[in-house]
Amino acid sequence: MDKKWHIESKLAQIGSMEEPVTGAINYPIYQATAFRHPRLGQSTGFDYSRTKSPTRTILEQAAAELESGDAGFACSSGMAALQTVFMMFSQGDHLIVSLDLYGGTYRLLERILAKFGVTASYVDTNELDQLESVRKPNTKAVFIETPTNPLMMVTDIELASNWAKQHGLLTIVDNTLLTPYFQRPLELGADIIVHSATKYLGGHNDVLAGIIVTKGEELSQEMAFLHNSLGAVLSPSDSYQLMRGMKTLALRMERHESNALAIAKYLQTHPQVSEVFYPALPDHPGYEIQNKQSSGNTGIFSFKVADARYVEPVLRHLKLIAFAESLGGVESLMTYPAVQTHADIPVEIREAIGVDDRLLRFSVGIEHVDDLIEDLRQALEAARVEIEG
Repeated sequence: MDKKWHIESKLAQIGSMEEPVTGAINYPIYQATAFRHPRLGQSTGFDYSRTKSPTRTILEQAAAELESGDAGFACSSGMAALQTVFMMFSQGDHLIVSLDLYGGTYRLLERILAKFGVTASYVDTNELDQLESVRKPNTKAVFIETPTNPLMMVTDIELASNWAKQHGLLTIVDNTLLTPYFQRPLELGADIIVHSATKYLGGHNDVLAGIIVTKGEELSQEMAFLHNSLGAVLSPSDSYQLMRGMKTLALRMERHESNALAIAKYLQTHPQVSEVFYPALPDHPGYEIQNKQSSGNTGIFSFKVADARYVEPVLRHLKLIAFAESLGGVESLMTYPAVQTHADIPVEIREAIGVDDRLLRFSVGIEHVDDLIEDLRQALEAARVEIEG
């Protein structure tokens, strides 16, 4: 791809120019796991598909270019991508991690990596004094979600990355919620990007995938070794599915953002809603940072109902919006973090940061915004009548 092209053009053209024989606009699915050697000591560049496969290679090259990185790695899930990245660390290493964190990442750190002697401290990564307060001689990296899931806390990536570099630490950013269309952390000083590509990159709730993008030759080589050695790689057919989803990323993110902003504003005025957490709202504490480092906003936000008794009937009365886990697809989904996505985080930690029994997370799809608002209105009203009579 031409580096001068806008990101919309790069997305639409993923895989369309790389097939040299037929000129196929959609890059083929090479289902092979093994490849012939021309002769002893020679290779076509493809030997065994865990190490490298043609379809996955095109996806990985696109991911690296979109994130302004040097190398991309496609994994079998977002958690597989995180595990591959975390395997860089050894017994005795310490990580500084975003306070508000996806429950699966917390589970990986506290129930799996902790058994191997890797420890983590959880702080507001936007506060340098908090970063400094937990830094130790054995600290190796800062892991940042921005915005966080589900409370939409925003970290100044450039500020945190500069601080990390001063202390010889890596900066790893989970860019799932904004994607490279709206935010490119490597351009702000980060070293590694991870995505649950199941979400916005895939965009259709039909493919499970993860993406890693690295900056720098040494880091890229180390990640290539881990990716191949651990083997949690993405299949050729899923690589094709993911590329197909990414072609429409620009269009989808624009619609996700506009729908989410309109609905967030509606809920701010609703008498049964006490708080709305969305960085596109001017009263959000991360509003200015978000505008500085990102060109747009995600399609997910959270809100708190005024009474925890509303939660169950609201979820039961939704019609267009699905009560389901995950996020980032064209279909709107609502989930209850306290008992679903964040159930593995101890209750005292959840409640201390605000993930309580009144919080609902809304992944806004690309349906007509009026239909989504009406569905919320009728579900909230039905819950009110049911609870209050």
